[in-house]
Amino acid sequence: MSQAATDADLAEVVAQIELHGGQAFVSRGVTRTIVGVVGTEAVLETIDVSGMPGVADTKRITAPYKLVSAENHARRSTVRVGGVPIGPDTFTLIAGPCAVESPEQTVEAAGLAKRAGATLLRGGAYKPRSSPYAFQGLALDGLRILSEVRDEVGLPVVTEVLDVKDVDDVAEHADMLQIGTRNMQNFGLLQAVGAVGKPVLLKRGLSATYEEWLMAAEYIAQRGNLDIVLCERGIRSYEPAIRNLFDVSAVPMMQQLSHLPVIVDPSHAAGRRDLVVPLARAGIAAGADGVMVDVHPHPEQALVDGAQALSGAALDELAQVVITLPAMLGRTSAAHLAG
Repeated sequence: MSQAATDADLAEVVAQIELHGGQAFVSRGVTRTIVGVVGTEAVLETIDVSGMPGVADTKRITAPYKLVSAENHARRSTVRVGGVPIGPDTFTLIAGPCAVESPEQTVEAAGLAKRAGATLLRGGAYKPRSSPYAFQGLALDGLRILSEVRDEVGLPVVTEVLDVKDVDDVAEHADMLQIGTRNMQNFGLLQAVGAVGKPVLLKRGLSATYEEWLMAAEYIAQRGNLDIVLCERGIRSYEPAIRNLFDVSAVPMMQQLSHLPVIVDPSHAAGRRDLVVPLARAGIAAGADGVMVDVHPHPEQALVDGAQALSGAALDELAQVVITLPAMLGRTSAAHLAG
């Protein structure tokens, strides 16, 4: 649809599609609205909406992921989270504690993240762990802490949702909902976050192919939400020296296959503090639209993933990388736009 299209124009297009036996899926992004049309070949041949008011263009999409495919867009999309852009023209740093432990720890970590150049605060209120005996997060209390810290520090919040029943609570407190690696193919959850009207950060599954990852994004888009950011966070390999294999080729490949922004999470890829900055450099150099890292004021005391959390000299080094490397590649820091 054109940017000037009215709600009435959109309704007429949907009605025309359904009149001929097709299914219409309306997905809205920051700058565009797309109507996906699904039907048999015989049905599709009878549908012609190209001359209707409000229609900018019609295309046959050959990729299995229709709405998130690069075939849809001449230019890659920008997603805005609480006013902060993530997209091809900018570079965005997302940082904060892997887990919300207390108000004091969260506000201190948020301050460290902001001084390092972060414009979005990540923090986990619900923490899925391999062991059922490990710290599982503060749940709703953690969401309230994140909301309070956002108001105090001024950074929009990104946090993970694990269950369909928690989607409304998370959406009430967060500016962006994260789907973690273990839930990448939790299709009911993908549909629920797609319908809630907030931007979504979709992490790649532990062994997901590029197509599987994009098909997961399609579940979100099909429910009306095109504000999706893809996150490469490492895939499972046979090498025990690192937690996961950081697939840097995912950055340019996903940017070719899809119009969605692509960021990297070197913290969860490496699982080791000493590798976070080098992997962040690699992701930025490959063209990532942003980086997400763990920050903790006292990593040795962290209840979750302290071994990969940045503070002190390591965080200072990352801050310098964020200042210099994206600029060399022609990107404007989202922190500069905000400041």
